[in-house]
Amino acid sequence: MDTVVLVPTYNERDNLAALVPRILALTGFRILVLDDASPDGTGELASRLSRQYEGRVHVIHRPRKEGLGRAYVDGMRHALEQRPDLVCQMDADGSHDVDDLPRLVAAARDCDLVIGSRYVDGGALVNWPWHRRALSRTANAYIRAVVGMGGVHDCTSGMRCWKPSTIARLSLDTLTSHGYAFQVETLYRTLALRCRVREVPITFTERQRGSSKMDARVMLESFALPWRLQKPAYAQPNERDQRHATSVYDRAAAGLSTAGAVGVRSAHRGGGLRGLDTPAQGKRNIRPT
Repeated sequence: MDTVVLVPTYNERDNLAALVPRILALTGFRILVLDDASPDGTGELASRLSRQYEGRVHVIHRPRKEGLGRAYVDGMRHALEQRPDLVCQMDADGSHDVDDLPRLVAAARDCDLVIGSRYVDGGALVNWPWHRRALSRTANAYIRAVVGMGGVHDCTSGMRCWKPSTIARLSLDTLTSHGYAFQVETLYRTLALRCRVREVPITFTERQRGSSKMDARVMLESFALPWRLQKPAYAQPNERDQRHATSVYDRAAAGLSTAGAVGVRSAHRGGGLRGLDTPAQGKRNIRPT
């Protein structure tokens, strides 16, 4: 099993140095670092690690800080070109436990997206202040109230494991979120496509070093997104708009041979998106190393 882990970074030099050896201690895992021109030298460290662990660590040096969502779009596009068996997402700050990765991978055998969940039985939050807990739970309740999300408990989780064929159907170039709202937007599209989604419990620990990238602009985007998803103009791009999927996977592997993409509006018509386990804008100046 070949699994690539996407790790977006901005000023995470010390955290990345600790994270990379832990991931690479797992058999079958490799890393793609997505650095947004960190001024603290994270990108330079990532390049050194790519030379030290040749073939198992790669880096995309993005020219500027554009947000988590834009970094993931570039990373997912690049990962699809590598044809891995699975694609994982995780934070660089140590909040996600590397030991949870194998459980996400195991769960992906019979579903299309696995979410590492803080809010299902067995999930845990460690050293998170009360106001962060309250904000996170309120955000998830708000998203479910507005959109539905098929009963997913942790819509905002950043630890995930994807089938590449599912990513190929998301029409990456049409995703609009820049910040953490990316997690909600991609989950919404995945459920609209009637892909199989599963949550597995994880332990989320407050970062020990560095600072959160959450700011007022990111919070405003996250607040507005669920309402934007409800607009008739926001629809899952149809099969014709998913040509990039066929550039990497054949039509059967991408799930496009028997049915095209399901329109977002029709996918949740009559009471919410289906439940769990149901059936970059333009080219960027990125330099993978």
